[in-house]
Amino acid sequence: MKEIGANPLFLKSLNHISLQCRSVEESVDFYTKILGFVQVKRPGNFDFDGAWLFSYGIGIHLIQSEDSDKVPRKTEINTKDNHISFQCVSIGVAEKKLKEMVIEYKRQVVEEGGIYVDQLFFHDPDGFMIEICNCDVLPVIPIAGEMGRSCSRLHVPAVEAAVTSTEVCEAVKN
Repeated sequence: MKEIGANPLFLKSLNHISLQCRSVEESVDFYTKILGFVQVKRPGNFDFDGAWLFSYGIGIHLIQSEDSDKVPRKTEINTKDNHISFQCVSIGVAEKKLKEMVIEYKRQVVEEGGIYVDQLFFHDPDGFMIEICNCDVLPVIPIAGEMGRSCSRLHVPAVEAAVTSTEVCEAVKN
């Protein structure tokens, strides 16, 4: 069994997600205007259309599909579908904005031990699921060992120690 916090690849954070889309322009419009991402420069030597977006410490790389008809179009909001989740400051404000922008969404509440997590699910232009939540109220409790912590304050000591260890330095040299 692996030790909690083991980090064999010396990972630091999520860098980006990559999504194929029917229309890069339409997707850029959605991610910038609805979710507040900023378009950033992408390497000029790519031989395919796309866009890079950045905010909240992560990137979204949009790739123009070679065959737009093959990008599955999802219309039903299935909260168990693949999705990316964003923590929000106020679920009420986020829900009000979705209503104002006439974006179809599904609201869900998860209760665990008297703690309530509010979730809003909706699709991007290509049917990729987006979740907006207040998930940081839910403690992250490892299955074995450590004391639980809130998602927003989770630090894995083994990972943090590894970042400064000589083992990392040696791995980088090799």
